[in-house]
Amino acid sequence: MRVVLSAALAGLLIFTGFIARADEVPDQVLEGSIQGGDHQTYRLLPFDVPAGTRRITVEFEYTGRERRTTVDLGLLGPDGFRGQDGFRGWSGGNKRRFTVAATDATPSYLPGPITPGRWSLLLGFPNVRADARDRYTARIWFDDTRDDAPLRREAGWYRGDLHMHDAHSDGGCASQAGVRVPCPLFLTAQVAAQRGLDFIAVTDHNTTSQANGLRELQPYFDRLLLMPGREITTFSGHANWIGGIAPLDFRVGSKDVPDWNAVLAQTDGEGIVSINHPVRPSGEACMGCGWSAPETTDLSRIQAVEVVNGADADSEWSGIPFWERQLSAGRRMTAIGGSDNHDAPRETTDAGGAALGAPTTVVHAEALSMPAVLDGIREGRVFVDVQGSRDRAMSWEAIAGAARAVMGQSLPVAAGDGATFVLGATSVGGASAELIVDGQVVERRRIPADAPVQTLRFTWRGDGGRHWVRANVRGSDGRLWLLGNPIYVEPPAG
Repeated sequence: MRVVLSAALAGLLIFTGFIARADEVPDQVLEGSIQGGDHQTYRLLPFDVPAGTRRITVEFEYTGRERRTTVDLGLLGPDGFRGQDGFRGWSGGNKRRFTVAATDATPSYLPGPITPGRWSLLLGFPNVRADARDRYTARIWFDDTRDDAPLRREAGWYRGDLHMHDAHSDGGCASQAGVRVPCPLFLTAQVAAQRGLDFIAVTDHNTTSQANGLRELQPYFDRLLLMPGREITTFSGHANWIGGIAPLDFRVGSKDVPDWNAVLAQTDGEGIVSINHPVRPSGEACMGCGWSAPETTDLSRIQAVEVVNGADADSEWSGIPFWERQLSAGRRMTAIGGSDNHDAPRETTDAGGAALGAPTTVVHAEALSMPAVLDGIREGRVFVDVQGSRDRAMSWEAIAGAARAVMGQSLPVAAGDGATFVLGATSVGGASAELIVDGQVVERRRIPADAPVQTLRFTWRGDGGRHWVRANVRGSDGRLWLLGNPIYVEPPAG
């Protein structure tokens, strides 16, 4: 049932400073009065939850605080207080907004299945003066997809790590006594913040139990965006699903999930999917680590490829050739990186494992929020700082006549017309830049060391065909430092 706000309710919300935007109309609104007789009593506010609901979000407000009116808040499932799906939490007076879902809930509340039926808000009135005449309003949303406010609202390049594990799967670290134990989620967030990252995705194997911990930690880590994810781990490949917390059946090859298409169908419309370490060997040491899904797999449902996993950028296990084959096949998958960290305090990146943030995936996003970061990845506005340097950076744009494009965008270039590709590079003096067209390095150029920020221009002439053009930056030792996503050259329309 959807309730339209009345003029009186709108006035109340404005009075309390709680103004609803047009896109925030709740599914249900519960209103009522508070009087002296409510002092030290409890009240149930029933509401009906429809079948198929995955998340309940409640915002609660009341008047009279200046008169010491106090209302505490809790939630009961359809089985009442003592039933199997009964008590779902109590926040007292410390929260005006909370959410409850199968995988996660606001602290004070319990995650669990959202059973359809009659639920109730539980109100407690510890203090109401005898002459009180106050009002309360509860606004309820089902499957509310709005995220909390961005940590930063400005557009820019944000640095993060999109692949890691903790105690919710196989992440381990030394305990206070020096014994290796499952590594707590808090430590992962703390190390990521110390290393200057702006966002992380915690991608434990086939589980979302970490999502509840991330919801608890996010208010404390108010400079580090904590994104839920999971590594879909199968016998024929691994892939990260970032931003999705819905249940997902990963049993590829079973009766219920015959192939990867059945997995990917469950992710449509939510988050992004990236193929992880696609050319790693698969065997007893790491079953399913390499991507071996059949050619019938619909790769159009996959948005990204983890081209750098830990320290493999310059090794035989690099995912770059696999990714470039997808580009040449016309699939616009975004190149990203992930440390695949399994030990949060680890300092080094080598054959034994990777430090958090090495590599770093750098995303141009409209804000530091999960929707904005995921949109930036979908759009290809991404480069990979392979060694997680903190300060190395690149930009990539192109101009052809009056047309301009940046990383991830298309540039129309007619046969015989020239295009100029512009590489901006920061903190890479003495390195070299590579111009790559359709997977082939067509030009290398030394980057001067006389300034922290350098601009290099490459000229290229179109042939009327479709191409993808990108840039790398390599250190003086030849090792890959920065990897850029392409600009897509296309024939002009018509």
